[in-house]
Amino acid sequence: AAIVQRLLAAGMIVLGKTHTVEFAYGGWGTNEHLGTPWNPWDLQTRRTPGGSSSGSGVATAAGLTAAAIGTDTGGSVRLPAAFCGLVGLKTTVGLISTEGILPLSRTLDTAGPLTRAVEDAAYLFNALRGMPAAGSSQDPLDPLPRLRAGVAGMRLAVLPEQEREQLDSEVLANYDASLKVLEQLGAQLLDIPLPRSFAGYRDAVAVLISTEGYAELQAIIDDDSVSMDRHVRARMRAGARLSARDYILALRDKQAAQQEMARAMDGVDALLTPSTSTAAIPVAEVDEDVTPAYFTRAGNLLDWCGLTVPNGYTATGLPTGLLINARGQAEALALRIGWAYEQATREQQRTPQDL
Repeated sequence: AAIVQRLLAAGMIVLGKTHTVEFAYGGWGTNEHLGTPWNPWDLQTRRTPGGSSSGSGVATAAGLTAAAIGTDTGGSVRLPAAFCGLVGLKTTVGLISTEGILPLSRTLDTAGPLTRAVEDAAYLFNALRGMPAAGSSQDPLDPLPRLRAGVAGMRLAVLPEQEREQLDSEVLANYDASLKVLEQLGAQLLDIPLPRSFAGYRDAVAVLISTEGYAELQAIIDDDSVSMDRHVRARMRAGARLSARDYILALRDKQAAQQEMARAMDGVDALLTPSTSTAAIPVAEVDEDVTPAYFTRAGNLLDWCGLTVPNGYTATGLPTGLLINARGQAEALALRIGWAYEQATREQQRTPQDL
C-alpha cells in the first residue's frame, strides 16, 4: 500500500500485518474464522478489542509495537483505540492515500494511526501524508507547530442532554470529568442543538457502507461456497436490497447533513463526545446486530476528522475514550486539543502492563 511505502520512506520499521474484522466491516473487532484478538486490559475475560482494526489496537496496547495503522469507514480506527486505551486519529477523506487498501466504501474510507501518545499520532499523520518528520510552518495541515498551544479561548460543543442516556454510567462520569479538565484549561463549553441524533448519522452511514461494500465484493458475498464471516456477509447483503435510487438519496442526504452541521457548528471549534457508549464488553456478550459505532459514524458522514484519547477507567480498570470531532482538514486542531488534555491528565494514564 502507498501508506506503507511512505512510512518506510520516513524511516519506520514495519513489523508486519495485524488481525482485522473480515473486509473491515465490524465495530466489535470479532473474527469467527481466525479468532478475535485478546484485549490486553483483561487477561481473564476475552473482551472486545474494537474493530475493524482490532489487531492494530491490541498490538499497540500490549506494547508489541509503538504504533499501528488502521482504516476508518465508520469508526475502525477510533473504536479499537478507545477499547484498548489508545490514541486513534480518523483522518479527513482524501488526505491520506488509500491506494493498495482493499476498499469497503470509497466514499468514506480513510487511513490513520493508533498510538500511545498524541504527539506520536501527529508525527504519524505527517508521515502518512508524505511530509517531512520535522514538519513545516508553511503547511496549514501540519499539527506540530501549534501542538502545544493549548485550548484557552476555544469554543467546544458538548454532548446534547438527550444523548447522555446512551451512556454507561462510568463512561458518562469519565466524559464529564474530561469536560471539567478542558474547562479548567481555558476552553469554553457550549450546549448547542445538533441537527440530527447520533442514531441518525449511524444509520445513514450503514446505507453507504453496505451498498458500496456489496458493489466491491459481490462475487464473494453471493458465493456461498466461499467461507466468510456470516455477520459480515449479512451486513454486506443488506446492500443488495438497496436500489440505485436509495444510494443516490443517501449521497444527497450526506451533503445535506454536512450543510446542516456546518450551520450548527458556526463559531464552534470542535464537538466533544464519548468515543463509545460502554467500555469493552465480553466477546461472549456481543450482539453482532448492534454496532458500538454510535458516536463515531457521524464523523464519517460529515467528512470530519476525529481523535480519540484515553480519558479514564472503569472500576474494573477498563479504559474509556474522549472523542474530539473537528471539521475536515482540522486534524491539527483535534491533535492540539488532545495533546492539552493528555498533558493535563498524564498522571492518571496507565497501560495494560501497569495492571
